[in-house]
Amino acid sequence: MLIRGGFQYYKRMRSDLGGGIPDGSAFSQALATLKRTGSNIVVVGEPDEAAHEAVCRRLLGADAPRTRLTVRTDGDVTCGWRPPGDEAGETHLVTYGDVGDEAPGTTVSSDLLGPLGQAVADEIDALTSDGESLEPAEFRVCVDALGPLFSEHDPETVFRLVHVVTARVRDVKGMGHFHLRVDPEDDHVKLLEPLFDAVVEVRSEEGQQQHRWRLLDQDIDSQWIDL
Repeated sequence: MLIRGGFQYYKRMRSDLGGGIPDGSAFSQALATLKRTGSNIVVVGEPDEAAHEAVCRRLLGADAPRTRLTVRTDGDVTCGWRPPGDEAGETHLVTYGDVGDEAPGTTVSSDLLGPLGQAVADEIDALTSDGESLEPAEFRVCVDALGPLFSEHDPETVFRLVHVVTARVRDVKGMGHFHLRVDPEDDHVKLLEPLFDAVVEVRSEEGQQQHRWRLLDQDIDSQWIDL
């Protein structure tokens, strides 16, 4: 089902689920369920940093107080990481690999992905241990990015890591998103799709960053929406 034309923008949904949510009962009900029960999203598309950063900030809920965790995998500055105090709420960081200069937060220096999964799970537990203090979808996670992990590890190992993290995010009724800067038809996207609730594709068109949603269990797509 493709949601066409006549978009109505819900202010709350724009803040919580990335903006540009079309006025269709099936779509809005599905998104409300994801927010209530916990969700995981893979963000795909061309390696356009402006587009990835724009959708990342929306999915992290940068305009409202949140508890956030960013997982950085290649040592470079990542779209999901902001210094403490740069935005509402609190943001924590787990870095995987050799980052050169000392990084804030937790650093995982192992060549294996098991210790990374354990570090992320431990951080989620620490940040959400007082479960009554966090509303559903108040806890947000950004993993940036999966591409470097596929370059260094076999697909099955990456799949197991993503399975661990997505399950933990869903357990605490959080919202997680994972950047994978490849075509949406790439084999790695198809491999990981069973672990996700939605695929969000990003692009830049004539200088305008855009995104579109595909809800995997609902057979519902949005059109391209400006960010």
